[in-house]
Amino acid sequence: MAKPGEHKTVQSRILHYAEQLGWQVVSRSEAEARRGFKDGDKLEERCRGADLFFSELLYAKALEFNPRLPDDLPALLRRFALLSSDIFGNRAALDLIRGHGKFAVNDEKRELDLQLIAFDDIGKPPAQWRNVYEVTEEYSVHNGYYGNRADVVFLINGIPVLVIECKNANKDEAIALGIDQLRRYHEETPEMMVPPQMFTVTEAIGFAYGITWNTVRRNIFNWRGDEVGNLEQKIKSFCQIDTLLGFLQDYIVFAEKDEELNKFILRQHQTRAVEKVLARAHDPSKSRGLIWHTQGSGKTFTMIKAAERLYKAPDSDKPTVLLMIDRNELEDQMVRNLKALGIDAARQAMNIKDLADILKSDYRGIVVTMMHKFRGMPANLNARRNIYVLIDEAHRTTGGDLGTYLMAAIPNATYIGFSGTPIDKAAYGKGTFKTFGIDDQEGYTDKYSIRDSIDDGTTLELYYDLAPNELLVPKEDLEKEFLNLAESEGVSDIEELNKILERAVNTKNFLKGAARVPIVAQYVADHYTQNVEPLGYKAFLVCVDREACELYKDALDKILPSHYSDVIISHNHNDSKGLKRFHYDEKKEKNIRKEFAKFGTYPKILIVTEKLLTGYDAPILYAMYLDKPMRDHTLLQAIARVNRPYENEREELVKPHGFVLDFIGLFDKLEKALAFDSEEVNACVKDIALLKGLFKAKMESKAPVYIQLIQQNFNDKDVDNLIEHFRDKERRKAFFKEYKAIEMLYEIISPDVFLRPYIDDYATVSNIYAVVAKAYAKRVYVDRAFQKKTNALVQAKVSSTQIGESSGIYRLNAQTIELIKSQHEGKNTRVINLVKSIEKNAEEQSDDPFLVTMAERAQQVLDSYESRQESTQKALDKLLELMQENEQRKQAQAEKGFDGMTYFVFCQLLDHGLADVEAVSVKIGEAFVKQPNWLQSEDAYRELRQSIVFALFGVLQDMNEIAAIADELLRLIAKAHKAKR
Repeated sequence: MAKPGEHKTVQSRILHYAEQLGWQVVSRSEAEARRGFKDGDKLEERCRGADLFFSELLYAKALEFNPRLPDDLPALLRRFALLSSDIFGNRAALDLIRGHGKFAVNDEKRELDLQLIAFDDIGKPPAQWRNVYEVTEEYSVHNGYYGNRADVVFLINGIPVLVIECKNANKDEAIALGIDQLRRYHEETPEMMVPPQMFTVTEAIGFAYGITWNTVRRNIFNWRGDEVGNLEQKIKSFCQIDTLLGFLQDYIVFAEKDEELNKFILRQHQTRAVEKVLARAHDPSKSRGLIWHTQGSGKTFTMIKAAERLYKAPDSDKPTVLLMIDRNELEDQMVRNLKALGIDAARQAMNIKDLADILKSDYRGIVVTMMHKFRGMPANLNARRNIYVLIDEAHRTTGGDLGTYLMAAIPNATYIGFSGTPIDKAAYGKGTFKTFGIDDQEGYTDKYSIRDSIDDGTTLELYYDLAPNELLVPKEDLEKEFLNLAESEGVSDIEELNKILERAVNTKNFLKGAARVPIVAQYVADHYTQNVEPLGYKAFLVCVDREACELYKDALDKILPSHYSDVIISHNHNDSKGLKRFHYDEKKEKNIRKEFAKFGTYPKILIVTEKLLTGYDAPILYAMYLDKPMRDHTLLQAIARVNRPYENEREELVKPHGFVLDFIGLFDKLEKALAFDSEEVNACVKDIALLKGLFKAKMESKAPVYIQLIQQNFNDKDVDNLIEHFRDKERRKAFFKEYKAIEMLYEIISPDVFLRPYIDDYATVSNIYAVVAKAYAKRVYVDRAFQKKTNALVQAKVSSTQIGESSGIYRLNAQTIELIKSQHEGKNTRVINLVKSIEKNAEEQSDDPFLVTMAERAQQVLDSYESRQESTQKALDKLLELMQENEQRKQAQAEKGFDGMTYFVFCQLLDHGLADVEAVSVKIGEAFVKQPNWLQSEDAYRELRQSIVFALFGVLQDMNEIAAIADELLRLIAKAHKAKR
């Protein structure tokens, strides 16, 4: 029967499609020859010390592009060899790729740019290409400690730029496995990942892509094609030569945040928008455009990259690019972002006069400014055509007289608006499209909707719940003073919203009522500690004004420790003594923001009213307690703070969605609160009652199938039957997936009276999961088997269910073998417990290579058992045989008086046919003890190898044989350590 395979279905097809794009396919043997592989039988010996590049081609192209370059190939290769094997080295490699390197011309006493890749190939036919584009497979690297082999590597002028990891088309979680392999490459052979800038993983259906040195899941994206699958279409779009050159030249960025270097790649919607901005700016017949990309889609990077591309484009002819920001703190943030990205040709207009002087002086470069700095600006200050104005939050920035001043001052400029919220139904919102969309039939130049963003995983769905009726604003007050006011329709600015709320006397009095505040504070504290904190996330409490922030801080401090919450507000000279407590200086406020965005730190609740509701990105923010009337753009921008994806692999956290608890009653009037297209609203906000319905359906349709497996109140027979029932990997995997979905729903909903009818059944299913997960876990200890609330429930229910124990750990000795044979517990349980015992003993005595190797063999037995290649009895017999062999080994080792490492060396030397090696084995064993860090330190490795070689001189004379045995010993013991990890 024909089956899909990794090479047949994926790898060979990638090479075929790449060749059709113009990439020259280099066979593995030719690639190895060009990289300088040695002769020999073992791959690791042949590839050790080989070049990462096609060095001769690299040098030939370097000489072609740089005629004054000295004729010194080793010197050129040293530029790459000296790069550190980390993200900093990767950034330096990209600088070289982009032509930012230098070389000295001594006779002229000057430096010239070093060009290694000709980016002007973009847009040219193949016959005019100056670069050599090649692709090869099975690209092996060995650094003396570890070896890895990339499936497919794309090279430009001999430089590896893209790695593709191919997985079997019928393997579950193939993409995740491929990403794990790429992470391993970074850890074990980091030098291999210094030149490549991008990677993809595919199993012919999915196609994930990302950048090297940032393999966090939230920064790995799905390449969108016209249809699911269709590997050909995805390869021919992603690996298209212009696309890859574009990424390398423009769309990979390094940025420092909180003193840490990060690497990012712009996604498809971002690169598409940037290209459209350039096309619009250089179109003499058009002068307006609108980039309509939803909140959280990376709009800041899109704007910055568009500004940089416009500034550098030859067609722009030394332009002026204005980056228009709508808030003071965002203006400063934009300047910091530009500096972090290494964009030097940027300055900030400090005030109205400074901006006027910049425009009048005909400054060429990027200028960061704000709309209010155009107030009173003279007309026709600069009539140049090549002035490009990129306006953030365009739905609110250009309204009124300020927009008139702007357009009169630079009348021939091109204006590109960026908006993160959809068009509202009010006239104000429609004005955004009239201002910026007049040159586009659809009203916008590019669109990336909320639905697109959720489908891509760029943002998450958002669920809401209403607080109890008695805490909600009275409906008549809310409608009369807010929702029904004509001036509140389409409100797009927090300051504008605050002015409206100043007149909402009854509503504000209700929200800040002396009797209500402590009740809401208690409700927030209870909900956070019971519903949110156990999930590992954080929360915003959004208050109606700054005074309310103070009231809620004092109220929360009476319920929770004071460090649980903090207040971030704007400052006013006339503030009361109480409010001035929160007049933090810039450094302290920055630190609060930074700590809030981390896992497991304080504060856990931030109390805000206007600051941080736009532009602040803290993915760990899950819940928003909304106690401020908001609507339309302001509401959508605020709640978008909680829909950012968040994953913490160490804590096994994957944020399922964002959540809003509404204390106002806005979501009870959703069509008024969010006056947008219903399709956009429905994609964005959903009632949490939907999750309760889903939990109910799963508990009534899925859970009974598993509960019926428990026939005898969870005694040892039930445990053994569970292990046998879930022996099949596919069955086990289906159960794990179903259970984790149910568990996450429980964690989100709990505590809630709705759950009461399902508690006992949920506890039973959780206990079934505990037994099966513990039995088949790859390690002895299962990291965080349950989420917090489920764990508490299971602990409370354990005594009543009398759950059996499936993971008794045995000591490995002669008595244990007889004990196991005489036990009455099920054979399935004994198989599992024996494997766990062998693994645990190997972990505790990791300096004994015999035990580590024994654990590997035990895992092989378990794999055969799970796949039903061997019966339970046969698996049990093989494990007992392993233990018997180990006892014999221990006895022989004791007779020699050797420790585990020395005896392992002794046996290996005997296997090589050497005699009288006791003394040599002791010397080599002592050498390992003296160099405990030999796997981490190159110097320690070199000293250890030298000690082994000297010791072997006592029994051997052939240097080649000595070197081979020394390397084999190091390889085997390194492998044992690797297996232990």
